[in-house]
Amino acid sequence: MIIGILGPEGSYTEKAAKHWNKMGDLHYYDDIQDTVEAVLRNEVDYSIVPVENSLEGSIPLTLDLLMEHQLKIAGEVIIQISHCLLSKGRLSDIKVIMSHPQALSQCRKFIKMHFRNTEVRPVLSTSLAAKLASGSNDIAAIASVESAQSYGLEILEENIQDINENYTRFIVVGKETPHPTGNDKTSIIIYLQKNRPGALFEILEEFANKNIDLTKIESRPTKKFLGDYLFHIDLKGHIEDRHIKETLEKIKDKVGMLKILGSYPAAL
Repeated sequence: MIIGILGPEGSYTEKAAKHWNKMGDLHYYDDIQDTVEAVLRNEVDYSIVPVENSLEGSIPLTLDLLMEHQLKIAGEVIIQISHCLLSKGRLSDIKVIMSHPQALSQCRKFIKMHFRNTEVRPVLSTSLAAKLASGSNDIAAIASVESAQSYGLEILEENIQDINENYTRFIVVGKETPHPTGNDKTSIIIYLQKNRPGALFEILEEFANKNIDLTKIESRPTKKFLGDYLFHIDLKGHIEDRHIKETLEKIKDKVGMLKILGSYPAAL
């Protein structure tokens, strides 16, 4: 099995991929869009990308790509994130701190307290930051222990995230929907088309009437005009479950669009 992931070596996505499938052949990509679209190009069987973090919320690009492309979510992995400050030099040598924007946000208090006047530079991934830091004593990266090992960096500080309970949810993107396991989750996108009082309530009421547990609901702009939104919804159950299928059929008649992103084994 070939799995596309956000690279380079040492990324948190790599850790998630190894957790999902220890035997997978990993192919590294520069950014989330390339990683997802590798499935469309038939370069990989599946791709794994981050979709939300417990501190910073959802990854907008991942949500947008799920809307744009005809792909299926085939699984999910939840990884605890523990950020480290990595460098070849000493703390006093650091002139630039690099990392992915999400990681920088997750370590906002640490950076402000210890590196208030230091340049902070966002890059495409935490492991890319580590790779770049390996070339200069005055660059530090916020990345994982695995990145330190991959690029020969010293761990100057550990657990520098603002809150220790820091988790990222990754999704496995493919072209097929897995069979039910008995512990599944389904992800959908709905578009109301005509906003009117009670419109969203009518949709949510259908789930409540069937005792379907919604684990997430989030709005995203349609990018058509201001105030026009899609709703991303995660719920417990599989599309092949009768009560899920019946409920989605009822909802389909009440919305402008219903897109089923996939049913897949739940991580929790």
